[in-house]
Amino acid sequence: MTHPTLKQRLQQNRAILAPGVYDSLTALIAEQAGFDALYLSGGAVSYTRFGRSDVGLTTAYEAVEALAQITDRVQTPVIVDGDTGFGNALNTQRTVRSFERAGAAMIQLEDQSFPKRCGHLANKSLVATAEMCGKLKAALDARRSEETLILARTDALAVEGFEAALDRAERYLECGVDALFVEAVRSPEQMHTVCRRFADRVPLLANMVEGGKTPILSVSELEKYGYRIVIFPGGTARFVSSRLQTYFTSLKTHGTTEPMWDQMNDFNQLNELIGTPELIALGQQYEQG
Repeated sequence: MTHPTLKQRLQQNRAILAPGVYDSLTALIAEQAGFDALYLSGGAVSYTRFGRSDVGLTTAYEAVEALAQITDRVQTPVIVDGDTGFGNALNTQRTVRSFERAGAAMIQLEDQSFPKRCGHLANKSLVATAEMCGKLKAALDARRSEETLILARTDALAVEGFEAALDRAERYLECGVDALFVEAVRSPEQMHTVCRRFADRVPLLANMVEGGKTPILSVSELEKYGYRIVIFPGGTARFVSSRLQTYFTSLKTHGTTEPMWDQMNDFNQLNELIGTPELIALGQQYEQG
């Protein structure tokens, strides 16, 4: 069965809702829920692999490894956070090639300097606009397929102001990128302004961060503004972390998981979810020659 690419999905007249995932299991569950795209953020990789903050500790290696494991298990297109490209223009080209080989449908690149921070943290710094344009052009030259999309993100709003962020986005669009992302807009009015300026020319991404600087709206509301991609990148890790706090506290208190049974998949339910019966049947086919 052939699945539409992310590029084909973006040609449809509706917004794509992409939940954050961070490993093959979360990606599989999201795919089973019927999402049209998934989002792998650098923050989620840092949270779940290192138990650390999104402050530039993740390398390209860990992000590529996580992406490859996800795309090996699911067929849903994955948008991946390429951070700053992990270096200069040449580093960015290597990053793009690595992500593309690992199955990325779209690669996001931002204009922060190193060490980068989560877009909703304070005290960020930026590279010059010209340097970022060079990195974007390098990224576009590096991809082997035009089905691999390049998304340009600007964090300028918190550093240089809203108008400067719009100007940077304009420059990045001139480079030929496939989508734009103005990070950490502060109000519905700013959302409207971004969409009025760009939505008719290029797909725009809206980033929904629970407790962040941008107002949280539904995908249907954001679609009316003009956004074409809506991500909830860290929601999965935030939900899982909260539920695990409850689970571990209960286990420590009661010495058994029984109080949590009605909130858990049992052994057979988990095996059904991950496709154990099908995998065993496939193995038996090969054993029979």
